[in-house]
Amino acid sequence: MLELLRQRRSIRKFQSRPVDVETQQQLIEAVLRSPSSRGRNPWEFIVVDDPALLTKLAACKRHGSAFLAGAPLAVVVAADPRKSDVWIEDCAIAAIILQLTAASLGLGSCWAQIRLRDHDDTTGADDYIRQLLGLPEGLQVESVVGIGYPAEEKPGHPAANLLSGQVHRNRFGTGR
Repeated sequence: MLELLRQRRSIRKFQSRPVDVETQQQLIEAVLRSPSSRGRNPWEFIVVDDPALLTKLAACKRHGSAFLAGAPLAVVVAADPRKSDVWIEDCAIAAIILQLTAASLGLGSCWAQIRLRDHDDTTGADDYIRQLLGLPEGLQVESVVGIGYPAEEKPGHPAANLLSGQVHRNRFGTGR
């Protein structure tokens, strides 16, 4: 796992090669195995592989989602806040489980924040996606993860760039 973390990077350029159904099933199993607070599992996952929908999904917010148009697969991570007061954390955990599983399968991925982002001056990104994908009222979209075979190579972040000063032992300010 540590080696996977050392190499993982956000990938925003993908090959046109589709992600096969078996690999998609592995990704789905991984997110469904994600931990959640008190086992409430408030999340819902919408797997999108329709190129026309991916293009529309890429326009969900003003900045930071255009890469979805080139992804052969995206997973919308949403939840019902009535099921858990920590739905945001549960969704974030599921999204990173999804990304790490994708990396373990040779896929690249990138996370797009949706919650509290605008689509335009009158519509939130969450509402845009809800309308686009037919999500029921009450579900909140936390993020979208674009997934595919990388069309770019990025080296992992060097250990020297890690923010070791942000680690404290026993008390704040005591170093690691």
